[in-house]
Amino acid sequence: MRASLLPSVFILAAAAAAPSFAQSGSGYSIMQDNYSIMVPEKGYKPSKPEPWLAPKYKSPRGTVKHVVIPRSTTVPQPNVVTPPPMYVPETGRTLPNLPTVSGSGRGGAETFQDRSARCAHQAGVYGSAAGDRNSYVGSCINQ
Repeated sequence: MRASLLPSVFILAAAAAAPSFAQSGSGYSIMQDNYSIMVPEKGYKPSKPEPWLAPKYKSPRGTVKHVVIPRSTTVPQPNVVTPPPMYVPETGRTLPNLPTVSGSGRGGAETFQDRSARCAHQAGVYGSAAGDRNSYVGSCINQ
């Protein structure tokens, strides 16, 4: 069985490796293509490219708008307040609070969300010195 399949496999491999042409007709050769759909019609003269400028803006009602540059304003420095140090009963240590940045509340006051984010950050900064992380964050928020 194998002996009869072996010659047919070689013939198929040779046929697959041979080049094939999709278009074969009279006057067609690989090196020169006489037919192209992109060739312009006879008697067609291509137009010369002209420089193009955008038209000037014309106001619909004839009004003229001027650019008004606002005057610079002085931005006040954010309030940096340091809350009092916090006593941690588990470790028996007093840990300083990190300075607060101007909060998002009215007048730059520290909101509950600002305080909870600061306390969670402090718990990560102090690590094991803060004791139980959850109790530290809770007591810091309620301070």
